[in-house]
Amino acid sequence: MPSAHGSIADRVATLRERVDAVALDAGREAGSVAILAVTKTQPRDLVVEAIGAGIRDVGENYVQDARSKYVALPPCTKHFVGHVQTNKAKAIVEVFDVVQSVDRLTAGIALANAARAASKAVRVLVQINISPTERFGTAPQDAPALADALRELGLTVDGVMAIGPLEGDVGAAFSVARKTFERVGGSTLSLGMSGDWESAVRAGSTMIRLGTAIFGPRAPKEVLAG
Repeated sequence: MPSAHGSIADRVATLRERVDAVALDAGREAGSVAILAVTKTQPRDLVVEAIGAGIRDVGENYVQDARSKYVALPPCTKHFVGHVQTNKAKAIVEVFDVVQSVDRLTAGIALANAARAASKAVRVLVQINISPTERFGTAPQDAPALADALRELGLTVDGVMAIGPLEGDVGAAFSVARKTFERVGGSTLSLGMSGDWESAVRAGSTMIRLGTAIFGPRAPKEVLAG
């Protein structure tokens, strides 16, 4: 990963170069992989700094943290990447443009109702489970049916999100994610975090979710989310 030293702008520039190099090596075009900055535990001024450095997508795990942090940000797309609690659907819709973690119909119903009440269009991704240690995500074989049901609710399903396994055959898991994405449809395969983004890009990811590579190491007590 880029050095923890130097400015956020330096890290973003270095990271962009590395991502493009891996994409080109995989026979893909430079610029074909978006970088989502996971802003968990980061203060608002650093989020603004990252956007100023060229980041166009930011993501948070907890809606309560984003409510103050994401108010009146410079132009960017705000992604919810945490588990969707149905009682938080209204707040999620108010704050975010994309919900990456819809893994069950009840969450989709809550989001669709909230979006309708707010007269706001919200894009969603179907979260699939490709890791034996991951708690959330629908089974890959069930993702197309869930996507169809979400579309019937009026939600725009724009692809798939997955969290890779911590060990084992990462390539095989990412292949499952790519094939599921092809069946679900949309433009976004959100796959790859700090430890595995290069494999994800080679597997076809169109968006990687990174925190430490952009902002530097988090406090030791925090669990890495990207």
